[in-house]
Amino acid sequence: MIGALVLSTPHCVRAQQSYEVIAQNGVPMKTRDGVTLYADIYHPRAEGKFPVILMRTPYDKSVSWAVTPAYQIAAHGYVVIVQDVRGRYTSAGEWYTFRCESDDGYDAVEWSAALPYSNGKVGMMGGSYVGATQMLAAIAHPPHLAGICPVVTASNYHNGWTYQGGAFEQWFDENWTTQLATNTLWRLIAKNTNALLGAPTLPLTHYAAFNYDSLPAGADATAQLAPYYLDWLAHPDYDAYWKQWSIEEHFADIRVPALHIGGWYDIFLNGTLRNYMGIKAHGGSEAARNGQRLLIQIGGHAGFGRRIGDVEFGDEAVKFPSTQVLLAWYDYLFRDVQNEFADSSKPVDVFVMGENKYHQESDWPPPEAKLTRYFLHSGGSANSLRGDGRLSVTPPKKETPDKFTYDPANPVPTIGGSLCCDAAHYEPGPRDQRAAENRDDVLVYSTTPLAEDLEVTGPITLELWARSSAVDTDFTAKLVDVSPDGFAMNLTDGILRMRYRDSQERPELMNPDQVYKILVDLWATSNVFQKGHIMRLEVSSSNFPRFDRNLNTGAAQATSREFVSATNTILHDAEHPSALLVPVIPAGAATPR
Repeated sequence: MIGALVLSTPHCVRAQQSYEVIAQNGVPMKTRDGVTLYADIYHPRAEGKFPVILMRTPYDKSVSWAVTPAYQIAAHGYVVIVQDVRGRYTSAGEWYTFRCESDDGYDAVEWSAALPYSNGKVGMMGGSYVGATQMLAAIAHPPHLAGICPVVTASNYHNGWTYQGGAFEQWFDENWTTQLATNTLWRLIAKNTNALLGAPTLPLTHYAAFNYDSLPAGADATAQLAPYYLDWLAHPDYDAYWKQWSIEEHFADIRVPALHIGGWYDIFLNGTLRNYMGIKAHGGSEAARNGQRLLIQIGGHAGFGRRIGDVEFGDEAVKFPSTQVLLAWYDYLFRDVQNEFADSSKPVDVFVMGENKYHQESDWPPPEAKLTRYFLHSGGSANSLRGDGRLSVTPPKKETPDKFTYDPANPVPTIGGSLCCDAAHYEPGPRDQRAAENRDDVLVYSTTPLAEDLEVTGPITLELWARSSAVDTDFTAKLVDVSPDGFAMNLTDGILRMRYRDSQERPELMNPDQVYKILVDLWATSNVFQKGHIMRLEVSSSNFPRFDRNLNTGAAQATSREFVSATNTILHDAEHPSALLVPVIPAGAATPR
C-alpha cells in the first residue's frame, strides 16, 4: 500500500524561512481506553508555536517514505507527527482494520493540538490506509482538526475497497492481508522470545529458538494473524459490519476542507471522486462544503512517474510531486497564503491522458461533458478481435445477440489495470489488452477509426441487457483506447456480480435465461482518443485474479468449491439497446492548466 504523498507544484509554494529540525522518536500517547501509541515528532528548532501535520500509519513510522517528507515539511515551519496506529510496529494494542481509527484518530488530533510547540491547528496527510485514518478521524470531527489531505483512498470499505460491484477484490485483499500479517507475525515472535526459558534444555541440540511449539501456517495462520480477512469474506453484503465505518454514511460529519488526490489506474479512484463530491454536497459545515479540492494524476497505486505500465505519459505526469503540493495546501489553509488553492472557481485538476496534460475544471464531473451513448452492434459474433462487434452512436434495430461461455476453470486473466500491491508478481497500469481480446469468451466492440480527437472525461457506465444460463454470474466491462498500430490500452473497467444487480445489501439470484437490464460501473477516466484511434469496449464475465471467479452456482463464494460453466448472452436490438455511456467534452471546452 502507498503510505506517503508522492506529488508537487514548486511554483505554488512561497519562499520562506527554512528551519533546522529536531526529531523526537518514540513519543507515547495514551488513547481513551488506555492503550499506548508511539509517534515520532519532527519540529522546527525555533521558539514559538507551529501548525501540526499528523500522519497515522500501519506501515511503520520509521521507514524512509515517512521520515524524508517529515523532515522536509518540518523545515518549512510545521510540526510533523508520524504515529504507528494501534497494534502496529511500536504501538501497543490489537490490530484490526478500520476498527479503532475514528476514536484513536480523534485522540491523536487532540493530543497533537495540546503539544507545547503546537498552535492548535492540526492537519493530516497520507495515502491509502493512511488516507483512511484521515477520513475516519474526520468523521469523528475532533475540534482541533482544521484540514485533511487524503491521497488514493476510499469512501466505502465494502464497495470500492474489499469488494467491487459485489465481487471480491481478491488480488488486493489477499496481498494486503499478507502484508499486514507479516508485522503481526513478527510481533508474535517477539512476544514469544526468551532464551532463559530454553536454558535448562538438554541436550543442547534441542534448544528451541522461540517459545512456542510451532508457528501457525496455512489457513490457520490467516485465522490467527489476520482474522479480519475471514470477516471480510463472511460479510459479502453491505451490512452493519461495513456501515459502522463507511465514510459515505458520514459525509455530514466531516467539517473541514480537504484536498483529495487520486490517480487514473488507482484501485481507490472511485472513493477519491466520491469523497470530493460527497463532502462538497453534504459536508457538515460551510467551510467543508466550499473547501473541497481535487487533483487526479496518473497512476496512484499503479505507480507514479512519467511511465506507468506500458505507457510513457511525458513531463506533465510528474508536474505535481508530493511534498510541495501538501505544503501549498496547508500554507493556504493555515497561513492564508493566496496560492492556487485560493481560487475556488477551478477546484479540480485532472490529468488528461492522450493529450498528456492537466486540465482545470469547475467541478467533478465536468459540467460541460455531454453524455453520449455508443451502442453495441454485431451480427451475433462479437467474440474476440476476429468477431464482428461494432460500437457506434447509431441506435440498433433488429440484431442477433452475442453469446459466450464463461468457465470458472478458465477465467479471463487480469492484464494490468487498477492493481495493488505486489507489482513484482502482477504488473498494474495500462497494458496491451490484445491477449485477452483474442479469447472467444471476450466480446469486443470497436468504433471505426476516429475522424478527429475525442475527449472523454467523467464517469463511464455500461447499460447492458443480458441473460445467463446460471443463477448467478458476473459481467465485466473494459474501456480501451486502440492506437493505429493495434496497441490496446486499457483505460478503466468494472464488474457486476448479478446477485447484487439491484442492491449491495440484499442479494437476489437470477432466473436462468431471463433478460435483465443492468448497469456496470466502470468508474471514471479522462482521455483524448486521438484522431485515427479506436474506442473499444470489452465485455466478459471474469477478470482474474483481480476479482474472485464467480462460481455460477449461487452458493456462498467464500466457502464453495463447486462450479459450473455459464452461457451468457448480451442483447443489443431496438428493444434491448445495450450501450456504453461516455461523457464527451465538446471541442474547445477544456481549460489547460
